[in-house]
Parts: sequence; C-alpha cells; structure tokens
Amino acid sequence: MKKLLFIIPIILFSCKKEVKSTEIKMPDSVSVKEKSENRADSVIKKEDAKSADTIAEVNSPVTAEEKNGRVIIKTVEGNHFPILIQEEFTKDHDKLILKISGYSKPQLNAKILTKQNDFNIRFNQIKLPDGKMDGPFGREITYDIPEKGEVWLIIGKNNMADGQITGTFSVKVE
Repeated sequence: MKKLLFIIPIILFSCKKEVKSTEIKMPDSVSVKEKSENRADSVIKKEDAKSADTIAEVNSPVTAEEKNGRVIIKTVEGNHFPILIQEEFTKDHDKLILKISGYSKPQLNAKILTKQNDFNIRFNQIKLPDGKMDGPFGREITYDIPEKGEVWLIIGKNNMADGQITGTFSVKVE
C-alpha cells in the first residue's frame, strides 16, 4: 500500500506534458500562431490613389503571413500607403488580421472590395496603438487614430447577415 502511494504521484507527474507555443489570444477568442514568411504576390501598391489603372506590384511590403487554420495574418509597414491587398477566404470562418506597423497618419481609411454582391464580409474590429478595440464596422471604415503605433484591422464574416462566405476580395488602405 505504501508503494502505491509513492508510485501514483510519480506516474501523474511523468505523464504531464507541457506544450510551449507562441500563441496570441485575441479578445474575440481567436488564437493564432505567427510565422515569418515574405510574400509579394498578394500585395499591390497603388501609386496614384485616384486612378484604378495604375496598380502595380511592389517588392513585398508584407513582412509576415500565416495561414493557421482559418486565420491569415499580414503585417505591412505604415509607410507603404496606399495599398491594395488581395486575399481569399476558403472556409466559412476565415479571418484576416492586417497589422499595420508604425502607422503615423491621424486617420485611417480602408475599404473591402469584392466582385460578389452577396459576399458576407466586413471589418469586424480595429485595434488601436493603445490596445483599445472598436467595432464592428461595415465594408468601409474611416477611423481617427489618436497616436502613432501598430494598428490592426480584423476582417471576417458578418454573423448578423447572410450571403456567400468564401471567395476572393481586396482590402484597400489609404
């Protein structure tokens, strides 16, 4: 009997596994892992914001992208504006987190562009440099940014509406 009291704690401690991970917990209970990877094929810089004919590809202002389950993370330098980012949602609960590092303008203007009229997508939240979050919004957002720093735009499905949940879209940020 004494041997069992000695062996049981040893078995319990030996079976316990700890998994270390670099997880980011989002306030809307999305958890993602970050991985650095350069990709230029889905980001386009617009040299002239008023002319749609002058869209040209640039050398990778996107510094990180991760497709972890259903969350896509892209990081863009705050001095690469205006930009047009193309993406595709392939699953019902896909999300895009667009991190804009070093954003210094007093106001952010962004728009989601789709070819599908019934595409159910919106700006779910914005995270400001001071850590505060606001949202939800529609397909267009104009937001005053009180201080310089990293701004996040979280784009995903509108749970309060119907429509197509998968497809291609673009995000224009000025």
